[in-house]
Order: sequence, then structure tokens, then C-alpha cells
Amino acid sequence: MHQVSKLHYHRKQKMLDVLFADAVLAQFSAEFLRVMSPSAEVRGHGTPVLVANKRDVAISQILPVGQYAVKLVFDDGHNTGLYSWSYLRQLHEQQDTLWQDYLQRLKAANAVRDARLDIRFHSGI
Repeated sequence: MHQVSKLHYHRKQKMLDVLFADAVLAQFSAEFLRVMSPSAEVRGHGTPVLVANKRDVAISQILPVGQYAVKLVFDDGHNTGLYSWSYLRQLHEQQDTLWQDYLQRLKAANAVRDARLDIRFHSGI
């Protein structure tokens, strides 16, 4: 079993560092963790659900679950699914393949990573 010794979330970069007890460092974007959520809502019942429009998602809370997992709360309201240490290690070991597969699935579904509606405010005359 893979044990995690440290988690560090970089709010500005929206990146989570996961240091395993065997000194392996995994780095994940909040977007990657959100679209790869182990929740039933995302994993579906046999067929994974394609989660799009999450490029700007952030992690708002990291809640420990015993000595084996964390629950990640995202700023889009998603808060289900436990990220076990073994699941995080699996994501680390397969990150490139999983990400390329995700991008291909987005393209095939004519979906995008960006938010559906870009709202910006600017002060001017």
C-alpha cells in the first residue's frame, strides 16, 4: 500500500503536491483531480461521465479521511469521492495517459476545458 506523508496545495497555481512515504512526489492540477474524481457521480456506474469546463476549478478544502484518503472539496461545489492514497498513486503513474485520453474524449464530444461563459469586469470610463 502506498502511504502519503505530505499534501501541499498551491492556491495561485491550483496545484496539489502529494509526497508519498517512498519519496515519490506527484503533482496534480485541480482540474485534473476534478475531472478524474473517484466519485460515483463522475465514474458513473460502469461508464465514466465526461466532465468539461473545469480549467479554472480550484480546491477549496482538503479533508483527511482516516489514514488512507482525503476528500477534496472543489469551488464548483463538487465534494464527493474519496481520493485514497492508492488512487492518487495510480493517477500519478498514469497521469499522462489519462490526461491525453481525457482530451481526446473532450474533442470527440465537442466539449471544452474552458468555462461555458467567461464573465469579466473592468473598470473604465
